[in-house]
Amino acid sequence: MADAILVLNAGSSSLKVSLFALADGAPALKLRVQTEGLYTAPRFVAREPSGTVVAAREWGNGERLGHDGAIKHLLAFLKGELAQYRLLAAGHRVVHGGAVFERPVRIDAEVLEKLAQLVPLAPLHQPHNLSPIRVLLREVPELPQIACFDTSFHRTMPAVAQAFALPPEITGRGVRRYGFHGLSYEFIASVFPRYDAEAAKGRVAVAHLGNGASMCAIVGGRSVASTMGFTALDGLPMGTRSGALDPGVILYLLDEMGMDARSLEKLLYQQSGLLGVSGVSSDMRTLLASDEPRAAFAIELFCYRIGRELGSLAAAMGGLDALVFTGGIGEHAVPVRERVLRAATWLGIAFDPSANAANGPRLSSAVSRASAWAIPTDEELMIARHTLSLIAP
Repeated sequence: MADAILVLNAGSSSLKVSLFALADGAPALKLRVQTEGLYTAPRFVAREPSGTVVAAREWGNGERLGHDGAIKHLLAFLKGELAQYRLLAAGHRVVHGGAVFERPVRIDAEVLEKLAQLVPLAPLHQPHNLSPIRVLLREVPELPQIACFDTSFHRTMPAVAQAFALPPEITGRGVRRYGFHGLSYEFIASVFPRYDAEAAKGRVAVAHLGNGASMCAIVGGRSVASTMGFTALDGLPMGTRSGALDPGVILYLLDEMGMDARSLEKLLYQQSGLLGVSGVSSDMRTLLASDEPRAAFAIELFCYRIGRELGSLAAAMGGLDALVFTGGIGEHAVPVRERVLRAATWLGIAFDPSANAANGPRLSSAVSRASAWAIPTDEELMIARHTLSLIAP
């Protein structure tokens, strides 16, 4: 019987689960399960790595699963799938580790309480990340669980890169730049030497572009700056999130438009970004196919902001040796990469249109002083690796 690890990534209305078997001591993906629409119209599908569907189900008549129901359905489904495996542990993506957790940690009651105390730092993410942990503690209490944080990779940022210009009575409460998407950046940093070993030793900017989007400056494999800050709301415009704003805008919305904290939260997290600007969709694929002028402007704004942040990260690193695109948009949106790369020639990138159209992996020409790449990320594999390292004897 082979050993296996579960990796869980819980969103606000979805639960993604990957089953990794251990082959020669390393995790190898065997099954991917996704349950979406947990509070509207739940849909469940399980696929092999090849994409072959092995199970699927939809719930009708307004039935809501919620996270508890999704976990229970998953466990029932896995009873058959796990017949050939011995489940060793479950690894979880947890968005915020705060100032407490610098690295992945085994979860017990004390750790869970500390993670719950961080909910105000990520109110739309942290509660959903913790929900399956609680269910598994109740349903399978003997199963070891490991929390892996999106903030951990950025703990190497220098103090000045983490600081806000605020009084110490505020910053002393943990108000600082944390950075996010760290599991994705950690994975890219681990595999990039296979693509460009020399550049990987130097100054690399990574753009994780998806429904959530951010960028990270990595020097010698370590994070030194991030576009995201105290929350996952900062930096680039995203699918539905505004990205960076002049703080005076918040004051204006409070004073002149009578908004309160909850209406501001909804505006900035759910009604802004590509969706808010375009009025069409939060999905880049839809925007690229649209003839609406507002859709075109949303794309232009997105690419412009990536270019601005790229310049900022290059300044933080003292130059640029490589640019890596990853995430759903970064890996697949050819027109977005083209706009960014054409605007980045001043940084020494010689763009190769044919390579970009073919999705790379190399996007720059052989004579380019700084290289450019499109590299798939794998946060789940990173979590599996961390989980294995913490349960290994």
